Amino acid sequence: MTKIRMNTELRNKLFNKIKNVFENEDTQEREDFLSARESVDYHYDIAHKLAKQVVERSYPPEDVSVLRSFKKKYGDPCDVVAKDKCFYFAHSEDKDDEGDIKETKSHFDFGLFGNLNGSEYDSEEGKKFAVAYYREELKAKDCNPDIYAQQSENKDNPHKTKHVDECLKALGNHNGRSYSDNHSMDRGIEKDFNAPYYLDVIGTSYCRSRAIACTKDEYETFNDWRIAKGNVVSKHQTWIDTIQKQCDQLKIGLKAYRYLSEGIELATELGIELDEAELIRTNSTGLTIYNPSNLASMIKGMKNKNQTREAKILARKQYEESLN
Repeated sequence: MTKIRMNTELRNKLFNKIKNVFENEDTQEREDFLSARESVDYHYDIAHKLAKQVVERSYPPEDVSVLRSFKKKYGDPCDVVAKDKCFYFAHSEDKDDEGDIKETKSHFDFGLFGNLNGSEYDSEEGKKFAVAYYREELKAKDCNPDIYAQQSENKDNPHKTKHVDECLKALGNHNGRSYSDNHSMDRGIEKDFNAPYYLDVIGTSYCRSRAIACTKDEYETFNDWRIAKGNVVSKHQTWIDTIQKQCDQLKIGLKAYRYLSEGIELATELGIELDEAELIRTNSTGLTIYNPSNLASMIKGMKNKNQTREAKILARKQYEESLN
C-alpha cells in the first residue's frame, strides 16, 4: 500500500488521540490532583458545619425568626435578615510584639468562585478553583477547563479570554459578574454548588463590617479549608504542566513527520494502539489525494476527451479498482 502523506487533518487527529491518552494516564500528578479534589470536599463539609455553629452563636435562630416575623408585620423597616455564604471570622487570642492582644480576621467565601486570599473582592484564583473542580463537567460541554493552567505564564489574550468566558458561562457565571453578587443571580452549576452554604445573618451592612467572633482553633479550621481549595488549583497546575510539556514535544514531532506511518509508529512506541485504517477512513482526502495512482486516475477522468461509452465504463472500473 502506498504511504499516506501527513496533512493538517491527520496531524490534528493523531495529536488529539495521543493527548487524550496523556490526560487519562494514571500518573502521580493526576492522582495528586484527584486526591486534592476529594480532600476539599471533606474540608468543605467540616468548615461549613463549623461556620453554621459560629454564625448561629452570633445570630441565634430564634432572633432570626422574631425579626422575620417583624418584617412580615411591619415591612421593609424591619428587613434586616439576609442569607449569605461569605463571612468575616475573627479571633483575639494572639498578641503582637509588645504583648498586646491583636485581632486576627479574614474573609471566607463558601461560594464556588469564592476568593482564596482573604479578600472580599473578585479573584482569579477563585475562578481557577471552579474550573479545576468541575473539570470533567466542563470538558463534557466542549469547554477547556485547563485554560488557566495552560496559559499560566501568559498575560490575558483573546484565546485565553475566549475559553475562560466559555467555562464561566457553562458554570453559571454570566456577564462577568462578581462571585459576591446576590445569591438570587446564581445560575446552573454555580447555584447548585452554592445552595447548601447560605446561612442567616442579621444586619444591613456588607460582610466586611460585621466580623463574627470565633476561637483561634475555629479560625484555623476555616483557614485549613481555604488552603485545601488552593491545593486543588496548585495540583491541577502541576498536572497540566506535565501534559503541556509532553504535548509540546508531540507537536514538534508530528510537524516533522511526512508520512502517517511515522505518527502511527510514534504512538506504538508510546504504548498507544491506533487504527491506521480508521484514521484514513475518516480523513476526507487521505486516499484520494495522497495516493499517486488514485490521484492520477482522478485527474485523467477529469479530462474532456472523446471516448466511446465502453472506454468510459472501463476507465471508471479501473479507477474504482485502484481505490481497493
